[in-house]
Amino acid sequence: MDELLILLKDAVEDVDFENCTALIDDGILSSFDIIQIISVIEDEYDITVPIREIIPDNFNSLKAIYDLIGRLKA
Repeated sequence: MDELLILLKDAVEDVDFENCTALIDDGILSSFDIIQIISVIEDEYDITVPIREIIPDNFNSLKAIYDLIGRLKA
């Protein structure tokens, strides 16, 4: 998860991925930020994020993003 945290901090600066658990619900991440995150994780982890997985629950926290990657890699 540490590697993912570094990737996310590089992709979207000034976001507290370590402590925030409502990144979408609280309006911290914009739709552009989500696109950046998807692009980074697709490239880094050689996965494709299907449109059906682009929901707030999958991007609300570092753990949620980490879990999404795990499911898509399986």
